[in-house]
Amino acid sequence: MSGLEQNSAHLIVTSPPYDKLRRYGGHRFKYQPVGMALRDILRVGGVLVWVIKDQTVNGSETATAALHKLYFKDCLGLNIHDTMIYEKNGPAYPSQNRYYEIFEYMIVFSKGIPETFNPIKDRKNRWYGQKWSNKRSRRNYEGDLKDSSWDQAEGGRFGVRFNSWKYNVGHGYSSKNKIAFEHPAIFPEALARDHILSWSNKNDLVVDPMCGSGTVCDQAEKLNRRWIGIEIEEKYCEISARRIEKERQQLKLFT
Repeated sequence: MSGLEQNSAHLIVTSPPYDKLRRYGGHRFKYQPVGMALRDILRVGGVLVWVIKDQTVNGSETATAALHKLYFKDCLGLNIHDTMIYEKNGPAYPSQNRYYEIFEYMIVFSKGIPETFNPIKDRKNRWYGQKWSNKRSRRNYEGDLKDSSWDQAEGGRFGVRFNSWKYNVGHGYSSKNKIAFEHPAIFPEALARDHILSWSNKNDLVVDPMCGSGTVCDQAEKLNRRWIGIEIEEKYCEISARRIEKERQQLKLFT
């Protein structure tokens, strides 16, 4: 990443090789120097989306996500803008002595206040078209009950989605492109797309410093963003290149 211009990236979306869940060619990953490099290339107002989960070792979660979160905040000076949830449609390996695990964290860091937020509004509003008056008691800062009332119509047909996003994963769901599944751990194209839409605009620079199968780059290409993908494992670079070339060929058919 030393060749990237400082303060140039509007958005970074990536999933680091956390803990020892995958081998990824045997490369060693240290989040501290990677985090420093990402902070430097991120522009003021830019956003970093860090997709991560904890491994369970000897009956205990590693707390890797929390360690990364605190390091980025306390040592690198980034804001923890939001801690979002990436929920899957089912567990990969159901546990025998705890509730089935179906989520990962999507930690949204920002360098200052995010300059871009395009909220996705696809949550069906069950109160659409209704108007009501209501009186109720609420507790104030001191904990005392205080009467409040309002008279309003509730929003539009669709509201801003919540910060827990659910995706179907696996073959035929995470991607329709079979090339992607030559990589051992991809996240859904829709996840990358939704973050790119949320935190960037057309022609902004989107970076994935551990791009794996090229999911973020592929979606940035579709959404008319400039993008840079970095990958240390050569065979994954080849997967990304083939996947994006196929995407470009398909885009030409519709232009």
